[in-house]
Amino acid sequence: MNRSRPLLLAAVISLVLAGCSGGESGGSGGSGPKAAKTELKLYNDKGAWSKYFDEMGALSKQQIGLSMKPVGYTDEPTYQAFIKASFRTDVKPDLFTWTTGGRLVEIVAQKQVAETTALWQEAIKNGDLSTELAEYYTVGGKQYCVPLNAAYWGMFYNKKIFDQHGLQPPKTWDDLIKIADTLKQNDVKAFYHTSVLFSFVWFEQLLAGTDPDLYDRLSTGQAKYTDPGVVQVMEKWKSMIDAGYFTNPGDKTDPGDVLKTGKAAMLSFGTWFNTSMTQRSMKAGSDYGFFVIPNVNAALPKTSMIFESGPLCSLAKAPDPEASTKYLKWWVSSAAQEKWATARGDVSANPKVAIADEAIAEVGKSAGSGEYRLVNRYFEATPPPVLTAALDGFGAFVVKPDGYQKVLADIQVAADEYWSTHKQGG
Repeated sequence: MNRSRPLLLAAVISLVLAGCSGGESGGSGGSGPKAAKTELKLYNDKGAWSKYFDEMGALSKQQIGLSMKPVGYTDEPTYQAFIKASFRTDVKPDLFTWTTGGRLVEIVAQKQVAETTALWQEAIKNGDLSTELAEYYTVGGKQYCVPLNAAYWGMFYNKKIFDQHGLQPPKTWDDLIKIADTLKQNDVKAFYHTSVLFSFVWFEQLLAGTDPDLYDRLSTGQAKYTDPGVVQVMEKWKSMIDAGYFTNPGDKTDPGDVLKTGKAAMLSFGTWFNTSMTQRSMKAGSDYGFFVIPNVNAALPKTSMIFESGPLCSLAKAPDPEASTKYLKWWVSSAAQEKWATARGDVSANPKVAIADEAIAEVGKSAGSGEYRLVNRYFEATPPPVLTAALDGFGAFVVKPDGYQKVLADIQVAADEYWSTHKQGG
């Protein structure tokens, strides 16, 4: 991953310079008051969702007289480089997607993102957002951005493969391993994994399902990647790779196609992945299903469930701050969220919105009622410099599992450097 970043950054800088010369809105040229915007551009790292963003743009034009055009990226490093470059140039997005956790704290500290405290207070009062969700958007006692989406992580599975081999969703971790063994005996790869971006998925799942307290301490610098409990998780992960349960991590096939074609019988993703299934005309209940991944440690009082919420943000110096705020207020409303959740077949950050998919709806309901122990997704929970080292390390590990001890040691070097200048414990 590191070798590609200089090239990606160079490409982004070229795009930014080209945009500056092209008269993108938000430039400093001209004089006199600017006319209020009637269309906003939403820059995002979810290029596959363009269809759904387009539908939301049409709905917002109808309901609040303000349309939205998505500008989607599919390469995460390129996208993040572009957004950070916009802080220093005249090419500024009206709206943009980001992540909570350390990356949000980072841009708030740079005073680049607009505060949304008043918006949150009003939405919570109206029942459009929850106080529980607000903590993920709070930095220094103030709120920033609004939820683009909320998602719970579990396992999507190819129901036809399960039916073919007489398999049922597992109740325990041992059940899951028995399923993997059965599939292996029939020359079917049980699980999908990858060496890029989502290389952290199995690390977070195994650690959260083994010792969620250790997971939390690791993310706040109170534990080390070289601690015995973390090493044991890597050894379990290695044993699963060695057993042949996983697909080739270098395979570039889209995960949606992996599940549809049966290259792997199961994929661990957030409920937002349901969109990939509906895009491929796959039907819940007949073509695919979803189950909560059992804990590795059966003695834990609650099943650990990975949770994430992705922000929709506005810059502090947005081209038209009033228009951007108006759009964010509309976005969290029931009218907007009903369309957004239904179109993608996912849960909504708005508690008032009903979910059509029964399995997804049940997970959302159970998670909201406290049945599961919600664990903040590793991507958001881990400080950015440590995350960068971890993504590289896990990406190398899935290709060469024997090197897990060096991988952990290298990540800990980045963690030591970060926590030496930051307060531990959050």
